[in-house]
Amino acid sequence: MLKIVNQKYQDRFAEILKKASERIEAVFAVDLKEVDSTIHSYDLVSKLKLPNNGRVRAGRGLPKTSLLMTVLGVIFMNGNCATEEDIWKFLNMMQVYAGRKHFIYREPRKLITKDLVRLKYLEYRQVLNSDPPRYEFLWGPKAHTETSKMKILEFLAKVSDMVPSAFSSRYEEAFQDEEERDRAKIAARPGNTVTFRHVPWPRPAASPTLTEV
Repeated sequence: MLKIVNQKYQDRFAEILKKASERIEAVFAVDLKEVDSTIHSYDLVSKLKLPNNGRVRAGRGLPKTSLLMTVLGVIFMNGNCATEEDIWKFLNMMQVYAGRKHFIYREPRKLITKDLVRLKYLEYRQVLNSDPPRYEFLWGPKAHTETSKMKILEFLAKVSDMVPSAFSSRYEEAFQDEEERDRAKIAARPGNTVTFRHVPWPRPAASPTLTEV
């Protein structure tokens, strides 16, 4: 990147790199991590462990992680279970449509109802007693293992240029989820006997709606 940045702007390289990494994170859900500061070496690290570096299937293509993170976010913001209609309503606002080929996500309906379900990142099931059949999405077991509600909230906040606590309706739940995860990790350590004290979550001023994400 240093080679392609015009010499006129090389003194602003750190700022350019920061902006570029923010855009990469928003589009592909990957983090730019410094590997070696002496030679300015960086690596792209996916936020989730999707196979083939996020491409899902072997071969050419672009990472699909950001679509998965977005769907997980919509599910969380809808009370941990979102109807298929809710998912597509939100994705349509991103110019992602069922049955229409996308330059990054290819055929998105197959990706979220088949591929990501097969990989256990999403659960796709029929709404109980629905006739005609309607479907809904939940987090799959791999999503619960590899990410958290707070991380998903942080991702949504970054791509929306907000802070996680602005989502007050869900921030408390995400905060408590982090506490529970921390307790579980400590309790799992051999010989640990720990008494936990609940820390009240910091209350934000306002809460945006899902369409403001």
